[in-house]
Amino acid sequence: MATNNKRVAIVGSGLIGRAWASVFAGGGYEVALFDSVPGAAETARGLVAEGLSELAEHGLVSDAKAAAQRVRAARDLADALAGVGHVQENTPETVETKRAIFAELDRLAAPAAILASSTSTIVASLFTEPLRGRHRCLVAHPVNPPHLVPVVELVGAPWTAAETIAAAKATYEAVGQVPIVVKKEIDGFILNRLQAVLLSEAFRLVEDGYVTPQDLDKTIKDGLGLRWSFMGPFETIELNAPGGTPDYCARYGTSLSRLSGADPAIYQGGPLARLLALWGETPSAAQIASRMHWRDRRLAALKTHKRTQPAQ
Repeated sequence: MATNNKRVAIVGSGLIGRAWASVFAGGGYEVALFDSVPGAAETARGLVAEGLSELAEHGLVSDAKAAAQRVRAARDLADALAGVGHVQENTPETVETKRAIFAELDRLAAPAAILASSTSTIVASLFTEPLRGRHRCLVAHPVNPPHLVPVVELVGAPWTAAETIAAAKATYEAVGQVPIVVKKEIDGFILNRLQAVLLSEAFRLVEDGYVTPQDLDKTIKDGLGLRWSFMGPFETIELNAPGGTPDYCARYGTSLSRLSGADPAIYQGGPLARLLALWGETPSAAQIASRMHWRDRRLAALKTHKRTQPAQ
């Protein structure tokens, strides 16, 4: 796989495509923009330049002008794909559209080029199975807007090569993104499944009269969201009990399962042991106390930052 090839094609120049162009150009890649709508790629090129300037104002791009010069509007799909090592597809969210464009991408792109789809809803096995180069195809689902929220979900089909996932991961890391590997296909991937559960519960709590939507939002932005801005849920619970995750599960597993409707067994025995093995560390009480102090310093810095920002 062509991990050292710093040329990328962005197929589809809408909101997500333009954000990806900013990410790759800002990361030092040569970017070819293609859109099936006449004139759209050229218009998008100007919008990308504006976006790069805004990023530079925040110190997120070192040289906006140089980055913008690395973006060009391709004449056609073949021109966009010529010599690239990575393709980021951003066309409409239908299986038929994905099948059609990936057939063209597989036909026209160099054999070593990675073919990644930004789809947020369609697993790769639904649109890549008949392709000769299906081993180099995957989903690379970003969070909107990708140039500001860096996580990217890498989801291969059953036939996606491990080398493809590894090469894609290296490419996204090289441009400052945070790729995570979804080990097997699942509807909604990871982020949207987590978001769906939280949103559904939020709607229920408001509908059943327990809280206003405004106070529900405060619960996240002035509560859970503060910790979650720099820690995930597993790191959070590890620091919420003196004995780490096993201690937390012993204390709160029963109530958590009751509130969520989950099987209480996930917080104990074999499931807990497997989680801890995957987590890969068992911090001492002293290490946990030190990390709690680190967490508190980060929260203090974040609280200070929020106070300096203008209201909406």
